[in-house]
Amino acid sequence: MDEEMRAHLEMAAREGVDRGMAEDEARRTARRGFGNVGLVKETTRDVWGWRWMRDLYEDARFAWRTLGKSPGFTATAILTLALGIGANTAIFSLIDAALLRSLPVREADRVVVPVWHAHKEPKHWNSISYGDCQQAQAEKNPGGCSFSAPFFEQVRAQGGIFASVAAFASADRLDLSGNGPADTVEQGEYVSGRYFETLGVAAATGRLIGENDDTPAATPAIVLSYRYWRSKFGGAASAVGKTIYLNKVPCTIVGVAEQRFDSLSPGNVFQIFIPLAVLPRLEQPWNNREVDPTNWWLVLAGRLKPSATREQAQAAVNTIFVNETTGGAKPMFKNEDGAAISLTPINEGLSGDRPSFSAPLYALLLAVGIVLLIACANVAGLLLCRATARQKEMAVRVALGASRGRVLRQLLTESVMLAMAGGALGVLFAWWCLQSITSFGAANTEGELSFQPGLDTRVLFFTAAVSVVTGVLFGLAPALRGMQVDLTPMLKEGTRGSLTGGGKGRVRLSAGNVLVVAQVALSIVVLAGAGLLVRTLQNLKNVDPGFDTRNVLTFSVDPALTGYQPAESNRLFRELQGRLSTMPGVLSASYSWRALLGGGLWITDFHLAGKPKDEMSGADVLPVGQEFFQTMRIAVVDGREFNAVDLERAQGIEAGMAAQLAEAAARLKNGTKADTKSNGSAAKGGPPYPAIVNQAFVRKYFAKGNPLGQQFGRGEANPEVDGPVHPGWEIVGVVADAKYNNLRRGIEPTIYVPNTGGRASFALRTAGDPEKLVQPVRALVNGIDDNLAVFKISTESQQIEQQVFKERLIARLAGFFGVLALLLACIGLYGLISYEVSRRTREIGIRAALGAERRDVLRMVLGQGMRLAFVGAAAGTALALVLLRYAKSLLFGVGTSDPVTFLAAAALLIGVMVAASYVPARRAMSVDPVVALRYE
Repeated sequence: MDEEMRAHLEMAAREGVDRGMAEDEARRTARRGFGNVGLVKETTRDVWGWRWMRDLYEDARFAWRTLGKSPGFTATAILTLALGIGANTAIFSLIDAALLRSLPVREADRVVVPVWHAHKEPKHWNSISYGDCQQAQAEKNPGGCSFSAPFFEQVRAQGGIFASVAAFASADRLDLSGNGPADTVEQGEYVSGRYFETLGVAAATGRLIGENDDTPAATPAIVLSYRYWRSKFGGAASAVGKTIYLNKVPCTIVGVAEQRFDSLSPGNVFQIFIPLAVLPRLEQPWNNREVDPTNWWLVLAGRLKPSATREQAQAAVNTIFVNETTGGAKPMFKNEDGAAISLTPINEGLSGDRPSFSAPLYALLLAVGIVLLIACANVAGLLLCRATARQKEMAVRVALGASRGRVLRQLLTESVMLAMAGGALGVLFAWWCLQSITSFGAANTEGELSFQPGLDTRVLFFTAAVSVVTGVLFGLAPALRGMQVDLTPMLKEGTRGSLTGGGKGRVRLSAGNVLVVAQVALSIVVLAGAGLLVRTLQNLKNVDPGFDTRNVLTFSVDPALTGYQPAESNRLFRELQGRLSTMPGVLSASYSWRALLGGGLWITDFHLAGKPKDEMSGADVLPVGQEFFQTMRIAVVDGREFNAVDLERAQGIEAGMAAQLAEAAARLKNGTKADTKSNGSAAKGGPPYPAIVNQAFVRKYFAKGNPLGQQFGRGEANPEVDGPVHPGWEIVGVVADAKYNNLRRGIEPTIYVPNTGGRASFALRTAGDPEKLVQPVRALVNGIDDNLAVFKISTESQQIEQQVFKERLIARLAGFFGVLALLLACIGLYGLISYEVSRRTREIGIRAALGAERRDVLRMVLGQGMRLAFVGAAAGTALALVLLRYAKSLLFGVGTSDPVTFLAAAALLIGVMVAASYVPARRAMSVDPVVALRYE
């Protein structure tokens, strides 16, 4: 056996095989041989299956040694895989944070959310969910997770249903003072006393809200979220016990919630938590929602008792719900409406912003998955070339006694090691991507990001799994080729390069060619998708909003939060408008309920004269101040703008309706009925609101005749309605169409009415850069009232950029991944053509010796790359037309099969492929026939 081993080692030395590898292979063969004849007994470890660990170690050691001998190949492969794996890690981290991460609830499987459903919409009903779940407000098959406060009290009173039950609802914007300059709390949540107990949330410092805090007599206590505590109060322990003022109401900070908890619904990140009992002191009463059973605004969560099943609790809650909604003086459902409740696990019931994030994130996951496939194909092509060069080595190993399975395992070990190294480097690339995404989001959104991606344990496990699968995926084909060796020809010396070439005009179906075609095809998919998303962003930015967005500074104030009455707010708005208009550099100033393209939207229904009573019309409503259309440069096409008389008239109507509403609330409290005669006479004799409408309104409702002076929308007295009747509107002007709340939404019929009290968003038309006026505007407002917070201050252009933030982010990421896919495909084609040139060096030399000109060689090599590029582009276009149909919801102003985008993507790809093929083609042109004929 020693002589045989020495012979094999001499043969390995002649073939250039690593001697250490050959010695170990020979020893393993010898051990197997001796074992078969019974001369050597296996150790106890081998008997119990520990041999695989030793073999794995040896395979890894051999792989490390082999890869180290080819540093250029190893570095290229690792870098290529790092880009693909890192991109997948980054996008998976985003998906995990936005869509997959469990809610921060202890024993979440025991916490349920009631969700109602019915065949028809309830009567006498008003509902809002604040984005906690998907509210289906429709005439047929409505549903949601919002309930009335009386229903919550009934469920809470039934102690046998849940171990604990909680209710919560988002708070309106709150004015914050007592902690530096006046500011606003944009994201607050009202919670019941057992909210934190039900969810199993702990305190990071201090204590949490309890039942004793949720009573009208208790001192207002609030809890901060961990992030808000760190950002607003510097993470100081002294914040606990501090008194701050919310809407001028003193509130004591009693604690900070644990770090992992800042919201229940994905995307709804809260800054402070306030007891429900404090709500009437912070906000003006709204439709008596604290006692009205028809006003559904609370979301409920219950923790099941240890001995109770979800079915048992559901039956009990459903009984309460059906009795409340089908009984009483004004039933909301009939028995045949099928109103019922189902208890849904909290992770499923509270979807939050998940639906809005799911489509773009999964589209990006598909894109990075394709990038990873391209990277795999790229490395697989490199390994195929390497496998061809290592066929002699494999033949020697087989001759030394290695089984073909052993060779397969060794080659797969090398591939997996490459992938694991690429995954480790990919984590750094993913971290860089996430830092860039987070920075971009912080710079282009208002407030905190709705989710925080990171490289936690789950993401790292995902990276490790992807690395292993990737290593097997790209390494299997080259490993199988490495097994297929014929010992006799491979061990002969003097083997020559092949003289066979591809037939003219045809693409040889070699494994390398197939991989390159696949890379080109997949690159077309990513490039076309990125092109459509970039065009979507461009189309949104090119939308004509109907007003001049240049040199406009907008900001908002809400005097009602600090106790201003409507008349006082109106005086404040007029004073602010006058003083802002006289600031240096300001051409004009005005205000409105919400800034144009600021995201807010008010829609109303009304009745047109001459239409059936049950036929309602609809329009958008925007309250505005004087000179609004002049400031925004919206053309007045007929009639006039609002004047001071119009504003006083609207304020008088508002005051009268407010008095009627107060009387109705008192009657409701005392249990007396409304005076329908009085309401009817008021409706008939009260003056209508002055209104300005847009051209879309005129086209839809007053296409025939002059719209000026027309009245519409006057309400009628109804014995079942206990409150004021709307006096309707009178048209005093017509203006050009303009976008209201966002760029994607079409221009709808719009009614502009005088702004009376409440909140206002000011707009300043400036002569120069509006950003230079930010600090002077803040100083001016603080000079009038230092308790009045200025919020949402930005230029109109910045506001539009923030509105298309999601489209901008997706377009940037898709464009980056498209360039990455193009680069990888380019590297793949370059590697294949370079390998073909080196393999056919002798053939090219013979062709040159026989008279072939340099341009013939260039045409031959370049033609191969071009054919591969065209075949891949054709296949990729067909694949993209199928896949991109599912991205239709992400597009705007462009179809999924837009020919311009596809032609541009194909032209770009083919151009880059030509450049990638040209470099090795030039090298082939410089082949010396004499040197080539001596090749090998």
